Amino acid sequence: MNSLKEHCFEYKQKFSASTIIAIAMSFLAFIASSCSQKTSINTTANSDSSSKTLTTKSTEKNNVIRLGYQKGGIIPIARQRGELEHQLVTQNIKVEWSGPFDRCATLLSSLNGNRADIGGCGDIPSISGIAAGQPLCIGSVQRPNPDSLSNAILVLGDSPIRKPTDLVGKKVAVNQGGAGEYLLLKVLEKENIPSSKVQRVYLSPNDAAPALYQGSVDAWAVWEPYISIAELEHKARRITTTHPAPTYGILVVRGDAAKENPVVVKAALTALSEDGEWLNQHTNAASDFLVKELKLSDAVAKQVTKNRGPESYVFPNTGDIAKLQKTADWLLEQKIIPQRVDIRTAVCPLETTAAR
Repeated sequence: MNSLKEHCFEYKQKFSASTIIAIAMSFLAFIASSCSQKTSINTTANSDSSSKTLTTKSTEKNNVIRLGYQKGGIIPIARQRGELEHQLVTQNIKVEWSGPFDRCATLLSSLNGNRADIGGCGDIPSISGIAAGQPLCIGSVQRPNPDSLSNAILVLGDSPIRKPTDLVGKKVAVNQGGAGEYLLLKVLEKENIPSSKVQRVYLSPNDAAPALYQGSVDAWAVWEPYISIAELEHKARRITTTHPAPTYGILVVRGDAAKENPVVVKAALTALSEDGEWLNQHTNAASDFLVKELKLSDAVAKQVTKNRGPESYVFPNTGDIAKLQKTADWLLEQKIIPQRVDIRTAVCPLETTAAR
């Protein structure tokens, strides 16, 4: 009997130990499992949160469009009017402004340096920038107006120079590779005057104006609003009326912006076009905007608005591309640009080149 009790007690001890160990192991496994699940859930939650944060930041960054502007033109007027910002914010696009820049060259540099995404320039400096290897593309265009008075060769009121042929042997201020140099060369070409017979003096508009007024140069090939300022405030006069080869206006786009955010870029270009159409119907308002933006007198602002004509921007069609290609090829022939520019491939990849 005692032997049986001892045997049973020993059995109970063994059984209890085994049971306790099993329970303990199960409990530890449960805790480990719970911790693992909790860690997994937290990791997933943190991952989802990080992903959402990165996505939000990326979306916010991608939905910003930076508009660079010169003194004058559609972009600074759109900035003053404010409708463009209101229109784009409804599409979850934030507008930032960069400027003002004194000329196309500095504006294009800001695009090239990733400080702006869209800017307004003439076709000559735009093509020159692309030819120089700047990562730019053509967004929308303002077609030439043969009757526009927005470009001219100016002389002082008492100058003996009366016509283009009188420029032979004279100094003419132009912006290198820009609209001024193009105008001068086209005028000389039309008059059959060798370009070597006229000395080109490369100056920015801010330097060319005093050079003309002080007599350091004999003439100045330039555009609005500098023409009206010179005529009305410094008694300068034109020796050319209309342009022998009217130029396009171009809304130039930073190449990476067009590739990465085509929807945002297209929306901004469309809004700028609509601003232009509004201004065409409200020319007095356009003059008022110039007074505020450029601190011009009312008389100068009204003449600038009249001389420039309509501000109508459209996406380029095949006809526009062909005309711009002709200009680019001429610039290469004149050795104004270092290499040929293929305008077709220089148009921004926005799928917007249908004729309008």
